[in-house]
Order: sequence, then C-alpha cells, then structure tokens
Amino acid sequence: MRKYNIIVILIVVAIGFPIFSKGNKDSYKPEIEGVLPPNTSGEYIKPSIKELQERLTNIQFLVTQKNSTERAYNNRYWDNHDEGIYVDIVSGEPLFSSTDKFDSGTGWPSFTKPLEPTNIVNLEDKSYNLTRVEVRSLYADSHLGHLFSDGPKPTGNRYCINSASLLFIPKDELKSSGYGYYLYLFNDIEFETAVFAGGCFWGVEAIFESINGVIDVKSGYSGGKKSSANYKSVSSGLTKHAEAVLVEFDPSIITYNQLLEVFFRVAHDPTQLNYQGPDKGPQYRSQIFYTNNYQRDKAKDYIKSLEDDVVTLLSKLEEFYVAETYHQDFLKLNPNNPYILYWDMPKLDHLKREFPELLK
Repeated sequence: MRKYNIIVILIVVAIGFPIFSKGNKDSYKPEIEGVLPPNTSGEYIKPSIKELQERLTNIQFLVTQKNSTERAYNNRYWDNHDEGIYVDIVSGEPLFSSTDKFDSGTGWPSFTKPLEPTNIVNLEDKSYNLTRVEVRSLYADSHLGHLFSDGPKPTGNRYCINSASLLFIPKDELKSSGYGYYLYLFNDIEFETAVFAGGCFWGVEAIFESINGVIDVKSGYSGGKKSSANYKSVSSGLTKHAEAVLVEFDPSIITYNQLLEVFFRVAHDPTQLNYQGPDKGPQYRSQIFYTNNYQRDKAKDYIKSLEDDVVTLLSKLEEFYVAETYHQDFLKLNPNNPYILYWDMPKLDHLKREFPELLK
C-alpha cells in the first residue's frame, strides 16, 4: 500500500497541479472564540475574496480558495508531533486533533478521523483523470485535501490535508484561544458548565443529576438582575428570570450534544411557550444560556434539526444565581411530594427508557 501511495504522489506531482511555496511559515490567525468567529448576527460570514487575499499568505489562499496542493514534505505541519487541534485557517472551525494524526509517509498531515465530523464535507473529485474524495470545511468552504481508504485501523481512513488550510492550536493555548472544551482530549480535563431552562427546576435538576459524567447540578435563576433573583420575585413572572439549572459536567464522559438530547427529548417540551405542565409564565420558558460559541453553535444546529415548532430561546449566559437551599436536590429529598410524583417521576422513567446508556 505504501508503494501505491508513492506512485500516486509521483503521478500527481508529474501532472503539475501542486503549488510550490517556501514562504508559508507565517500564517494568518483568525479572530476566534470557540468554534467560529462571532459577528453581530451570531452567524459565520465568510470573508470576501479581497479580504482573504489580504489576510492569507499566497499558498494559503491558493490552497483554500483555488483547490491547489502544496508540496509534500515542504509544508508546515506534515511532521508536527505536538499535542493540540487543527482548525480551519479561514474560519477557525475545529477540524482535526493531534490524537488522530499519524505518519502516513506521504509528506502531508494525515488523520484517521475528523475532530468534528459535522464540520467536514466530502465531495466527489474527478479532476486530473483521478476519482477521489475531496475534503472541504463546512462553514468556510475551504479546500482541505482528500480522503483515502488506506489508513490504519480502526477507521481505515486517511485524511490527507494541506498544512496551508490549517492553523494548529497547541494544547497549552487551547483555553486562551477559546478552545478549552477540547482539553479533555489530552487528559487535561476541565469540567464544563451548561445552563438550561425548561420549566420548574425541580424536575430538570433531577434529570441531569441522573446522567453519568454530570458532576453537579444547581437550581437557580438566569436572565434577570441579581436584585430580583429570588423565588418570590421570580414567581411573579416580572423579573425576566427563567428558572434554570447549571450543569457541571465532564466532557470526556458526557458531551454537550448528549446533554442537548436529554434536554429536548426528556427534560421538557420545547414546543410550549412560557409554560411547562401546570406552571405558566415567562419564568417557565424554554431557554438555553450558552457559555461559549461551541455551545451556541451546537444548540443552534440541534434546534434546526428538530421538525417540531420549537420555541426555545438561545442566549449568552450573563449570570446564574443559585436558588434558595430548599430548592436544591428537591426531588431527591421530597420523592413523595404530589407535584414530584405527578409531573417529574414520569420524566425520570422516560429518561431510563430513552437513554439507559447515559445513566449513572
């Protein structure tokens, strides 16, 4: 198989489509926070061609925008063995991890699998009389390289990627660059926090407390001011708060996407506007308070994937105020409370049926 790789490389070089450049050491670093560079609309907007020509080096522009290929063994990351992740040089979207990088003997960075599969787009490429699978990034639509089926186990895949399409974020810089979520890949685990509002916090708290990988759950209030963050004021429905829960979790055990599934499919009904069960008012609204851009984009994508008319709001977390002591672990301490028996115990039963693999 190695001989086949070398033959293909020689053919590719011989037909002349790689772009050779020795000046690709200086790279443009996107203004990134989390998954994508934010803007006023919360959506990713790809820079114009003129902007990209100004911000990227020549080889980066030719590879990402013109589908060119850089020289084997004469590129920035082919022999990089440092720990970290690789993101799109244009958008900053996470693409690959050093934990999946291997020496393919081709002279280009090679990976067995993507870090974020949803950020990768595969297209049929029949250029130069070859039938290949082109790999592009989802948001920036950058040409990255090609996918081959001669990689090592367990995937058998080889993502052959141009260094010029990538920006490497070392492990020690992940947090400062907005990618702290991925520290779990390197056993430098930092617990993450997520905040969900889905009606009365008693039941929502109990649901998430049952999930393996969840370290702690607190009932509280988000969306309003500190001065009115108490049960009596919030119950009036006039404080702009929502009853919410703060979930501290270990991302090496439970992912944010899995928490989203539990929230939407078990913890509450996301189609009910300003009420859940017998509880009515804006304080019982469906809302996600994201703590970083990764959570924002994952939540946004999940909501888009739902067929129902979802009314869930999506907002950046400003403050979370812990509720009064008697609200904490309410279901655990009051299992025979009539409200708990009628409204929340069925949710726990649903959780056991729907996600048995996620339970503690």
